Amino acid sequence: MKTLNENVKSLFFTDDGKIPNHPAWPVLLYVGALKDVPEDALNVFEVNGWSNGWENGVFDYHHYHSNTHEVLAVISGEAVIQLGGEEGIPVEISEGDVMILPAGTGHKKLSASEDFKAAGAYPNGMEHDLKKGNADERPEVLDNIMLVPYPDTDPIFGKEGPLFEIWKS
Repeated sequence: MKTLNENVKSLFFTDDGKIPNHPAWPVLLYVGALKDVPEDALNVFEVNGWSNGWENGVFDYHHYHSNTHEVLAVISGEAVIQLGGEEGIPVEISEGDVMILPAGTGHKKLSASEDFKAAGAYPNGMEHDLKKGNADERPEVLDNIMLVPYPDTDPIFGKEGPLFEIWKS
């Protein structure tokens, strides 16, 4: 895990043969980015051009989206999320934390507090696919991931923000 400052962490994962992850862009973890307003996550995302939002939990099996990036914020509680597939790492997240997952990034809930709730959204309201790392998904998903456009905005900071510094197009 690369720490860019105390509040922004960057985690890069490679293709493990099942979960492709993104070949160029790391997961971004904005620690406490919404700590004062975690319940407003969907509004913040929407204002910044990330929509088609939802509030719920995170699936307890490895999965990823090959056709869009995803932002996840912890609205309440805390959880441990395995990122990057079986070869990835567990990451502890808590209320107010935000993760930006580039297309192809595996994620799975390992554990969570009883009050854990997350919000998610997609750039420009993209409809997401749900992939589980099955052999029959390739090579189509690898092509899909490369076709996902660079986001127009950072889901927290809008036209500026760490996403643009780290995910150089």
